[in-house]
Amino acid sequence: MSDPASDVIALQSPSDAEQRLRAAGYLASVEISTASFLADRLEKPILVEGPAGVGKTELARALATATGRELVRLQCYEGLDEAKALYEWEYAKQLLYTQLLKDKIAETIAGADTLSQAADRIAASDAVFFSRRFLLPRPLLAALLSPRPTLLLIDEIDKADPEFEAFLLELLSDFAVTVPELGTLRAVHLPRVVLTSNAARELSDALKRRCLHLFIDFPSAARELSIVQARLPGIADTLARKVVAAVQSLRKLDLKKAPSVSETLDWVRALALLNATTLDAELLGQTLSVVLKHEADIAKARERLNAIANADLPA
Repeated sequence: MSDPASDVIALQSPSDAEQRLRAAGYLASVEISTASFLADRLEKPILVEGPAGVGKTELARALATATGRELVRLQCYEGLDEAKALYEWEYAKQLLYTQLLKDKIAETIAGADTLSQAADRIAASDAVFFSRRFLLPRPLLAALLSPRPTLLLIDEIDKADPEFEAFLLELLSDFAVTVPELGTLRAVHLPRVVLTSNAARELSDALKRRCLHLFIDFPSAARELSIVQARLPGIADTLARKVVAAVQSLRKLDLKKAPSVSETLDWVRALALLNATTLDAELLGQTLSVVLKHEADIAKARERLNAIANADLPA
């Protein structure tokens, strides 16, 4: 049987990272490909920050594909704690085994003179019921124990509580966790780690020190057009250019939520379904809700429909 680690691809250079990410469907800038290469070769976590929808999560997925690693994702949220992220015991399975082994349990405590003696005899068999057989790994432990090398995506770490962030510091330093009933469990293969943040709160300096930092902003017009052309190859060039120009113009407004790249792609798809080959003021007004998610933002855009519709990219 082949070693699963032999399937892992080490990134050789920033240009190699860029090519492999492109092959995985992700168009990386020089900054992104360089950070990806360094994170892989230095074996350090990478903290990716930036507005929602600029491709932070997609970068982790593409990086897993580019390096031949299995993606393990932990979605963070308020109230997330170690038990939900690390592991839990399968109590229902333990109870089922207890029922199946009740005759053996009866034999074990047979002859015990006191309740204390019976309890001691059962306690001596704790290792049977608190073993790897009944351990249910959650994403963090699954990434460590996987027989295949993994890329661990800790998505939207800024939504988790500071206490959980503090717990992560030890995990990211040692890549090992202690399960009281089993002892210390260490990573089978050292995972690569990508953390993403939308800056909902300030992350600790201690966490940032352990990571390489990458900020992904909204793409330039040229790069966004390349993304649209790569992801939607059948779209007319005129339509793609007009939509990207309109999105770039919208982002200059004082909006509650500027449109993301994913919303640019959704807008192009929607217009294609409407058989549009370009974007004029009327069609722009009819489809603004595809790309803007707040009524106040839509109202601001309606005040500048003609200017936005007439925006264009350099030839």
